[in-house]
Amino acid sequence: MDNTLAAAVPNHAHLGVAIGRLLMAVLFLVSGLLKITHLAAVTAMLAGLGMPFAHGVAPLVAMFETAGGLSLALGWQTRRVALALALFVVPATLMFHSFWNADAATYSNQLNHFLKNVAIFGALLMVASSSPTSQVDKDSR
Repeated sequence: MDNTLAAAVPNHAHLGVAIGRLLMAVLFLVSGLLKITHLAAVTAMLAGLGMPFAHGVAPLVAMFETAGGLSLALGWQTRRVALALALFVVPATLMFHSFWNADAATYSNQLNHFLKNVAIFGALLMVASSSPTSQVDKDSR
Protein backbone atom coordinates (compact mmCIF):
# COMPACT_ATOMS: atom_id res chain seq x y z
CA MET A 1 0.00 0.00 0.00
CA ASP A 2 1.46 3.38 -0.88
CA ASN A 3 1.84 5.99 1.84
CA THR A 4 -0.98 8.17 0.50
CA LEU A 5 -3.51 5.37 0.69
CA ALA A 6 -2.20 4.20 4.08
CA ALA A 7 -2.62 7.73 5.45
CA ALA A 8 -6.19 7.93 4.13
CA VAL A 9 -7.33 4.65 5.70
CA PRO A 10 -8.05 4.97 9.43
CA ASN A 11 -6.06 2.64 11.65
CA HIS A 12 -8.40 0.78 13.93
CA ALA A 13 -5.82 -1.70 15.24
CA HIS A 14 -6.50 -0.61 18.81
CA LEU A 15 -10.16 -1.53 18.36
CA GLY A 16 -9.22 -4.98 17.04
CA VAL A 17 -6.90 -5.55 20.00
CA ALA A 18 -9.62 -4.52 22.46
CA ILE A 19 -12.23 -6.77 20.83
CA GLY A 20 -9.80 -9.70 20.71
CA ARG A 21 -8.91 -9.20 24.36
CA LEU A 22 -12.59 -9.11 25.34
CA LEU A 23 -13.33 -12.28 23.37
CA MET A 24 -10.45 -14.04 25.13
CA ALA A 25 -11.88 -12.77 28.42
CA VAL A 26 -15.29 -14.28 27.64
CA LEU A 27 -13.72 -17.65 26.90
CA PHE A 28 -11.93 -17.82 30.27
CA LEU A 29 -14.77 -16.24 32.26
CA VAL A 30 -17.34 -18.72 30.96
CA SER A 31 -14.97 -21.66 31.36
CA GLY A 32 -14.05 -20.67 34.91
CA LEU A 33 -17.63 -19.95 35.98
CA LEU A 34 -18.80 -23.29 34.56
CA LYS A 35 -16.08 -25.03 36.55
CA ILE A 36 -17.20 -23.20 39.70
CA THR A 37 -20.86 -24.16 39.20
CA HIS A 38 -19.94 -27.78 38.36
CA LEU A 39 -17.01 -28.16 40.74
CA ALA A 40 -17.89 -31.70 41.86
CA ALA A 41 -17.96 -32.93 38.25
CA VAL A 42 -14.68 -31.15 37.44
CA THR A 43 -13.06 -32.64 40.54
CA ALA A 44 -14.30 -36.13 39.62
CA MET A 45 -13.03 -35.73 36.05
CA LEU A 46 -9.59 -34.63 37.26
CA ALA A 47 -9.45 -37.47 39.80
CA GLY A 48 -10.50 -39.93 37.09
CA LEU A 49 -7.56 -38.79 34.98
CA GLY A 50 -5.20 -39.46 37.88
CA MET A 51 -4.65 -35.82 38.84
CA PRO A 52 -3.09 -35.69 42.30
CA PHE A 53 -4.92 -33.46 44.78
CA ALA A 54 -7.90 -33.07 42.42
CA HIS A 55 -10.02 -31.65 45.28
CA GLY A 56 -7.56 -28.78 45.66
CA VAL A 57 -6.63 -28.35 42.00
CA ALA A 58 -10.19 -28.06 40.65
CA PRO A 59 -11.18 -24.93 42.62
CA LEU A 60 -7.79 -23.33 41.94
CA VAL A 61 -8.19 -23.86 38.19
CA ALA A 62 -11.75 -22.52 38.32
CA MET A 63 -10.67 -19.40 40.22
CA PHE A 64 -7.61 -18.89 37.99
CA GLU A 65 -9.67 -19.01 34.79
CA THR A 66 -12.37 -16.75 36.23
CA ALA A 67 -9.90 -14.21 37.63
CA GLY A 68 -7.86 -14.30 34.42
CA GLY A 69 -10.95 -13.70 32.30
CA LEU A 70 -12.08 -10.85 34.53
CA SER A 71 -8.61 -9.28 34.43
CA LEU A 72 -8.54 -9.43 30.64
CA ALA A 73 -12.05 -7.98 30.42
CA LEU A 74 -11.10 -5.07 32.68
CA GLY A 75 -7.71 -4.60 31.04
CA TRP A 76 -5.91 -5.03 34.36
CA GLN A 77 -2.34 -6.37 34.11
CA THR A 78 -3.20 -7.47 30.58
CA ARG A 79 0.27 -8.60 29.55
CA ARG A 80 1.02 -10.56 32.70
CA VAL A 81 -2.41 -12.18 32.80
CA ALA A 82 -2.31 -13.12 29.11
CA LEU A 83 1.12 -14.71 29.58
CA ALA A 84 -0.04 -16.58 32.68
CA LEU A 85 -3.10 -17.87 30.84
CA ALA A 86 -0.95 -18.84 27.85
CA LEU A 87 1.36 -20.82 30.13
CA PHE A 88 -1.70 -22.47 31.70
CA VAL A 89 -3.12 -23.46 28.31
CA VAL A 90 -0.02 -25.47 27.32
CA PRO A 91 -0.12 -28.18 30.03
CA ALA A 92 -3.93 -28.23 29.99
CA THR A 93 -3.85 -28.90 26.25
CA LEU A 94 -1.22 -31.61 26.53
CA MET A 95 -3.06 -33.31 29.41
CA PHE A 96 -6.63 -33.17 28.15
CA HIS A 97 -6.38 -33.16 24.35
CA SER A 98 -3.66 -35.69 23.57
CA PHE A 99 -5.03 -36.67 20.18
CA TRP A 100 -1.96 -38.86 19.60
CA ASN A 101 -3.31 -41.22 22.30
CA ALA A 102 -6.94 -41.06 21.16
CA ASP A 103 -8.83 -43.95 19.64
CA ALA A 104 -10.37 -43.67 16.18
CA ALA A 105 -13.74 -42.56 17.59
CA THR A 106 -12.33 -39.55 19.48
CA TYR A 107 -9.27 -38.70 17.38
CA SER A 108 -10.88 -35.92 15.29
CA ASN A 109 -12.55 -34.32 18.31
CA GLN A 110 -9.32 -34.31 20.33
CA LEU A 111 -7.32 -33.00 17.37
CA ASN A 112 -9.83 -30.16 16.92
CA HIS A 113 -9.62 -29.24 20.62
CA PHE A 114 -5.83 -29.42 20.51
CA LEU A 115 -5.66 -27.10 17.48
CA LYS A 116 -8.23 -24.74 19.04
CA ASN A 117 -6.05 -24.47 22.12
CA VAL A 118 -2.96 -23.85 19.98
CA ALA A 119 -4.87 -20.94 18.43
CA ILE A 120 -5.90 -19.70 21.90
CA PHE A 121 -2.24 -19.87 22.96
CA GLY A 122 -1.31 -17.77 19.91
CA ALA A 123 -4.08 -15.27 20.58
CA LEU A 124 -2.95 -14.89 24.19
CA LEU A 125 0.60 -14.23 23.02
CA MET A 126 -0.78 -11.55 20.69
CA VAL A 127 -2.72 -9.99 23.57
CA ALA A 128 0.40 -10.12 25.76
CA SER A 129 2.53 -8.42 23.14
CA SER A 130 0.04 -5.71 22.19
CA SER A 131 -0.03 -2.36 23.90
CA PRO A 132 -2.38 -1.92 26.84
CA THR A 133 -5.84 -0.91 25.68
CA SER A 134 -7.33 -0.04 29.01
CA GLN A 135 -6.87 3.00 31.18
CA VAL A 136 -6.46 0.61 34.12
CA ASP A 137 -3.28 -0.86 32.59
CA LYS A 138 -1.99 2.57 31.59
CA ASP A 139 -2.47 3.86 35.13
CA SER A 140 -0.69 0.87 36.70
CA ARG A 141 2.56 1.45 34.78
